[in-house]
Amino acid sequence: MAQIVIRNLKKEFGDFTAVRESSFTIEDGEFFMLLGPSGCGKTTTLRMIAGLELPTSGEILLDGEEISQRPPSERDIAFVFQMFALYPHMNVRKNISYPLVSQGMPRAKVKEKVAEVARILGIEDMLDRPVGGLSGGDRQRVALGRAIVREPKAFMMDEPLGALDAEFREHMAEELRALHDRMGATTVYVTHDQLEAMQMGDKIVVMNNAVVEQFGTPQEIYDKPATMFVADFIGSPPMNFLPFHGAIHPGATEVEMHGGRFGVPAARGAFEGDMAFGVRPEHIRISDDGAFRAEVVAVEYLGTTQIVTLNTAGGEVKARIPAHQVARAGETVGLGFNASTITLFDRQSGRALKSELNEGVLHG
Repeated sequence: MAQIVIRNLKKEFGDFTAVRESSFTIEDGEFFMLLGPSGCGKTTTLRMIAGLELPTSGEILLDGEEISQRPPSERDIAFVFQMFALYPHMNVRKNISYPLVSQGMPRAKVKEKVAEVARILGIEDMLDRPVGGLSGGDRQRVALGRAIVREPKAFMMDEPLGALDAEFREHMAEELRALHDRMGATTVYVTHDQLEAMQMGDKIVVMNNAVVEQFGTPQEIYDKPATMFVADFIGSPPMNFLPFHGAIHPGATEVEMHGGRFGVPAARGAFEGDMAFGVRPEHIRISDDGAFRAEVVAVEYLGTTQIVTLNTAGGEVKARIPAHQVARAGETVGLGFNASTITLFDRQSGRALKSELNEGVLHG
């Protein structure tokens, strides 16, 4: 398999910039997620790695070789699409074996490799069946089999589970991750589903408006969001933002906000201006004596937890609390925050301010 290095990758379609100066590294054997909303540039990035689109500028290195201008046939990369793209006039065996047959591989070797892939995917009993009568999940297995049988350096997957229903999609996500772990393949996977990315990925690139917003492990992206977009896009419910105007100095561990003083991770620099106090719902404590007062607007019971919507002096926030804790609509409660879980943002740039929690760039 292979390491993939992206350097200052850019793609323009006339006056429209689809990908803007993207740089990141996909290590050998990683399950790597390209995550973001529709139109953010993630699929265009994947297509450039695969050779289906040529970049306007920048470099793509596969195993140390620059491949950005090479055709797909010279990249040794397999692509799996959302809509399966199987040959309807062929049965399962012929669909899987097609790449090997087209390469002129001996018939005995083709039969051996198809049998091995079918065993890995659990579709041995389907090899002689027509693909038209298969379920969506089985057709996706066949599409994966056709990619795997080539033993390429890397796999590109463009929302391969997007056409499946929610329950089966979760099951197939687990199967796909387990298959990746068995094979040790380098896999680049496009999705707009943040839960899917967090569940499956070793590393995640979060994209928005053609730009890489953040690159890191799922935990880094969740705990240390580099921008307000990432903090809002990752998490369900997403991070709360309490806006305020103030100033901090290097080493500061408190901020003044809405008539109170609240603990934050020690600041690594100075900043003055419009900020946002970012806190995840599960990091808000509801109590009778909390200094920051709020009115309970609604309570959503989820079995093991509850999502409580509250009105505060800084706007609406959502808190995730234990199922047994009592919270009633209309009552006034106090809110508490753990300083180590807070992220401060520059509201103008949307970037996280540098602190002991978040090592992002401090703007100011």
